[in-house]
Amino acid sequence: MEQTERAAQAQQTQWRQRALVPVLVFLGLVVAVISSLGAPLVPTIAVLDHVSLSGAQWSLTITLLVGAVATPTMGRLGDGPWRRTVVLAGSAVVLAGSVLAALPLGFGWLVVGRGLQGVGLGLTPLAIATARDSLPEHRARPAVALLSITTVAGVGLGYPLTGLITEAFGVHGGFWFAALIAAAALTATALVLPSTRDRAPRPLDTLGAVLLGLALAGLLLVLSKGETWGWASPGLLALAAGSLLLLVGWTLHELRTEHPLVDLRLVRHRTVLTSNVTGLIAGIAMYLLISLVTRFVQTPTTAGYGFGTSVVVTGLVLLPFSAASVLASRTVPVLARRTSSALVLPIGCLICLLSLLVFALARSSFWELFVVMGIAGFGVGCTFAVMPGLIVSAVPAGETGSAISFNQVLRYVGYSTGSALSAAVLQARTLPGELLPSGSGYTVAALIGCAVSAAAVLVAVVLPRRAAPAPLLPTPRPERTVAR
Repeated sequence: MEQTERAAQAQQTQWRQRALVPVLVFLGLVVAVISSLGAPLVPTIAVLDHVSLSGAQWSLTITLLVGAVATPTMGRLGDGPWRRTVVLAGSAVVLAGSVLAALPLGFGWLVVGRGLQGVGLGLTPLAIATARDSLPEHRARPAVALLSITTVAGVGLGYPLTGLITEAFGVHGGFWFAALIAAAALTATALVLPSTRDRAPRPLDTLGAVLLGLALAGLLLVLSKGETWGWASPGLLALAAGSLLLLVGWTLHELRTEHPLVDLRLVRHRTVLTSNVTGLIAGIAMYLLISLVTRFVQTPTTAGYGFGTSVVVTGLVLLPFSAASVLASRTVPVLARRTSSALVLPIGCLICLLSLLVFALARSSFWELFVVMGIAGFGVGCTFAVMPGLIVSAVPAGETGSAISFNQVLRYVGYSTGSALSAAVLQARTLPGELLPSGSGYTVAALIGCAVSAAAVLVAVVLPRRAAPAPLLPTPRPERTVAR
């Protein structure tokens, strides 16, 4: 009888370990799809809820703001014994937000629901930390690479899914779909996620979390609302200055406190610093291109360019981006073995540069845009797939969640900057009295993107040689644990 129980327990343990990676990847994709859900729906929400386009934009902005604020705190809590609790609670909040956004309660409640969905952006770093701690090294490396690009691949999946569901079931149907997949992710995660109760608890740096949250919220608000408020408006400049002061105050606090929210001494390590700065710059180039392509294909042909496509067709243009990013995550281990992990980073940025150059020179037909997005997806996939592995190899096991969360936040800042930059360039190329920019505006914006990608290549090559290495004490990996 006892041997039978042991055998059954062993089988259950093996099943959970085999299912862990697929469930974590599914969780990452769900978070990415839900976070990008609002982008194609902004015009429809404006009409349905009788608000301006700038007002409807809050259904997208609030998700990113909440995600940027929640991610560092969730990452720090996830490095202790409460990781399983944090992941399940975060998933439950995403589910609640999806239901709230789906109910026809008005625009205010929709924004609240989208804000709750933003908590999900903090789950991917915890999934990466779980893969590192719970899997043997030969399985952990490819799992970490695949998890890192779920935030990228999910964008390409979210747009066409949103369009199809909205056309069939309306705006609220899209959010009910989000609730359905969020419930599935929560259930699957609860079944397989291992416990981390054996980890030593660490005090949460509450003041650091508040300072960083306010600083990031202010900076992201500046980037997302600059075009609406005016980049030179006194209110926007005051908000930017206040956010930067808060960021300086947070940095000083983190360097002095005994238990920091983000250990900035680790950020100084050449590998971590290179990954963070490159992630920020590569995020700018990535979202610059995505913003340009999605706007370009939806522009009416009467403008002399564009294709006047629907949201569904626009989403299909992004599918090669998602497919190529997943392919890149599979290719990165081969490239790393033949070259080095550090060399994959500039290679990925160089491929991103190529995609922007192709878009600047050739975008007159759909197949050219498919090629552009395929190249971009492969480049971004290589870049973001290798980053977590570089960070994981450079930080102690107890700092994995916090370090990767900080990298993720920098990506969010890069995404917002790229989106704002594309809008600013196109607006500058719009003649007075006209609603649409000239076709040359897209060329100029793409060439600026090439310069940004070139900067990312330069950082990825030069910074590791220039930055002084910060000594790190090796920390043994914790014992494997399984869900009880």
